Amino acid sequence: MTQLRRAIVVVLDGVGAGANPDAQVYGDKGASSLEHCAQAIGGLELPHLGSLGLGNVTPIAGTPPRADTAGAYGKMRAIAAGKDSVAGHWEMMGVVLQKPLPTYPHGFPPDIVQAFEQAIGRRVLGNKVASGTEIIKELGEAHIRTGSPILYTSADSVFQVAAHQDIIPLAELYRMCQIARDMLTGEHAVGRVIARPFIGTPGAFQRTEHRRDFALAPLGTTLLDLLKAAGKEVVGIGKIEDLFAGRGLTQRDHTETNREGMAATLRWLERDFEGLLFVNLVEFDMLWGHRRDSEGYAQALRDVDAWVPQVQRLMQPTDALFFAADHGVDPTYRGTDHTREYVPLLAYGQPIHPGVNLKIRSTFADLGQTLAQTFAVGTLKAGTSFAHEAGL
Repeated sequence: MTQLRRAIVVVLDGVGAGANPDAQVYGDKGASSLEHCAQAIGGLELPHLGSLGLGNVTPIAGTPPRADTAGAYGKMRAIAAGKDSVAGHWEMMGVVLQKPLPTYPHGFPPDIVQAFEQAIGRRVLGNKVASGTEIIKELGEAHIRTGSPILYTSADSVFQVAAHQDIIPLAELYRMCQIARDMLTGEHAVGRVIARPFIGTPGAFQRTEHRRDFALAPLGTTLLDLLKAAGKEVVGIGKIEDLFAGRGLTQRDHTETNREGMAATLRWLERDFEGLLFVNLVEFDMLWGHRRDSEGYAQALRDVDAWVPQVQRLMQPTDALFFAADHGVDPTYRGTDHTREYVPLLAYGQPIHPGVNLKIRSTFADLGQTLAQTFAVGTLKAGTSFAHEAGL
């Protein structure tokens, strides 16, 4: 078996590859992020991702399947309870949620809200399910007038606090969110507390790039934990630090945008280290998917596609590159929520056999288990390694 020196895992946050078998249970029957995005814009050419096998994974108008893929390809089934980023990333790294994290379709209970208000010394506005852009339109002016932060949630397990940066400085907003994170335990242990700062004036409010997630620590041993315990480097780029509550990481590079995340990845690949470079590119989800903007979603994919050759040029003979996702956010689907989908799996590098169909993996955790095996750091509770199939 090939002993990898470095693995690069790039999570295209929200880039789904067709409805998961249980999509109907989540209200997502027929969702297919990549397929529908390409249809909506009249075709989407992704030559570099296509060369790795993306067009073999799911129908993409403009990126056809190829017989001569440069790497191995397949797709992974979601089995964790829930369809948010926490559940998806944890499953990928070997921890499968058996019970959904709590959600609040009618807002948070009065005792939770009152305890939070008392702890931060301010009343809150909102406390309901809402789109982040819409709720600041609705309550932003009242927030500026009163100084009360805006509390809201979504279909996901999130406690979100929005505030204008001129009214509540970032440091204070982050402090409030840490208070909430410390409070929300037991039956109210939400997946993430999210700081949502914004700027501007009434009628022209804009969310900024200074979002910060305060996640629940993983409920089990992840690949990150095994690698760190074995003395390997584990570098988290983007919101990886937030999703794993910082656990299992040796280095953190907290980028805010896809462009920053891609640039940081190239900088890290120029360094000599042994271990995992774990990258989250968030804008498919954060900017385009939830807003149901197919053009923006497609351009973000084109940007990643153009970046792939830059990554390939910096790869060493014992490196392997993996593309995956954590859930879907079909930009053509009804509503604004995530969509329950398969996710793509692409593997590339000198140790990877080209043209290999990894088929449908039974869980996202197959990726984590494969890396645990190839780094020889132990075994995860969930997942089946595809190392032998891929040539590792």
